[in-house]
Amino acid sequence: MDPATWRAVPYMLVSLAFGVGWFAVLAVAVPFSVALVILWVGIPLVLLTMFAWRGAAMLERRVLWAALGVRIADPYRTRPERGIGAHVGWLFKDPATWKDLGYLLLLFPLSLVEFVVSALSWVGTITLITAPFWHAQGEALLFGDVLAVDSWPGAVLSTILGFCMLAVTAYAVRGMAWLHGTLAVVLLSGSEEERLRASRARGIDAAEAERRRIERDLHDGAQQRLLSVAVDLGRAQAKLDHAPEEARLLIAQAHSGTKAAIAELRDLARGIHPAILSDRGLDAALSGLAARAPVHVDVAVELGTIDERPPPAVESIAYFIVAEALANMAKHAAATEASVRVTRENRQVLVDVWDNGIGGALVSAGGGLSGLADRAATIDGMLILHSPVGGPTLVRAELPCEW
Repeated sequence: MDPATWRAVPYMLVSLAFGVGWFAVLAVAVPFSVALVILWVGIPLVLLTMFAWRGAAMLERRVLWAALGVRIADPYRTRPERGIGAHVGWLFKDPATWKDLGYLLLLFPLSLVEFVVSALSWVGTITLITAPFWHAQGEALLFGDVLAVDSWPGAVLSTILGFCMLAVTAYAVRGMAWLHGTLAVVLLSGSEEERLRASRARGIDAAEAERRRIERDLHDGAQQRLLSVAVDLGRAQAKLDHAPEEARLLIAQAHSGTKAAIAELRDLARGIHPAILSDRGLDAALSGLAARAPVHVDVAVELGTIDERPPPAVESIAYFIVAEALANMAKHAAATEASVRVTRENRQVLVDVWDNGIGGALVSAGGGLSGLADRAATIDGMLILHSPVGGPTLVRAELPCEW
C-alpha cells in the first residue's frame, strides 16, 4: 500500500480536533472582538485574532505537506517595513488573510465528515479481518440484519471480505485526502497573479540588494585602492626630478596598490558570476566551493550531458545557493561533514545541501537564507529548509527551468 495512504490515515482521524478547536475559537473571538471595536479595545483584539488565524493556516500548510504531500507556499504579500497604519492595511488588504479564515471555518464540517467516514470504515474493516479471533473467544459478530458471524466458515469468509474492504478503505482515504488537498490548495495558496506579483517583488528586492552590495564593495574596496594609487603616482610625479629615490618608492607602492585593486575587482567579478561556472558548468564550480569548505563535502551533480546544461540563470542561482549554504554551515553549524547534490527532475533542478551540524537554522528577514529564497523566487523557484534543533540541516532549492 502506498505510504502516502498511511500518512493520510492519522491526519483524517485527528484533524477533527484541529477543526473543532479553531471553529470554536473563531466563533467566539471574531464577533467578540468586532463588537468591542466601538470601545477601541476591540481593534488590537481584532488584529490579534487575525494574526492568530494566519498562524494557524501557516501551521496547517506544514501539516498538509507532512501528512498529504501537498506543498503550499505561504502566499502573503510582503510585510511593510514600518508604520502601524501600513501594517494594518497590509493585514486587511491581503486576500490570503480572508482565504485563511474561510479554510479554518470550513475545516470543521470537512474534518467531521472525514473522521466519521474514516472511523466507520476502519472499524468495520478491522472487525471483519479479526472475525476468527472473536469467534475463537466464543463471541458472535452481528452486522445489523445483513451479516451474522457465528461459525468458522463465516469467520474465514469475513476475514476475506475484510481484506477486500481494506483496499476499498485505503482508496476512500486517498480520495478524501485528494479532495482535502485540492480544497486546501484553492483556499490556502495565492492566485497565480498574486504569486507572480510576489515573486517579481522579491526578485526586484533581491536585485536591488545585490546592486547595493556591489556598489558598496566597489566604493569601499577597489575604488579606494585606485584613489590611493592615483595619489601615490601624483606624489611620485612631483618628486621625480628632485627626489628620484622617493619617487621610485611611491611608484612601487602604487604598483602594489594596483595589483591589490585588480585582485579585489577579480574577486568581485567572481562574486557576480564565477568564470568557472560559465566555462565548465556546475560540477566544476561546486567542486571548487567544496574544496574551500572547512569540512569534507561530497558533491554529486547529475544533470545529464554537457549539452543538457540548465540555463545560465538557473546555474548561477544554484551556485550561489550552495555557496551561501556552505558559508552558513561553516559559520554556525559546527558540522563535521556535508554533501551537495544537484539533480534533474522533470523540468526542475533540485539542489540539496545537507550537513550534520547542530541545526536550528531559520529563514529570517534580512538573513542569508532569506536572500537565497529571494534568489530562487526570481525564477519562480522555491527554497525549503529542514533544520530541527540538534540537526541535521537540509536546504533544498527547487528551480524550474526549460531545457
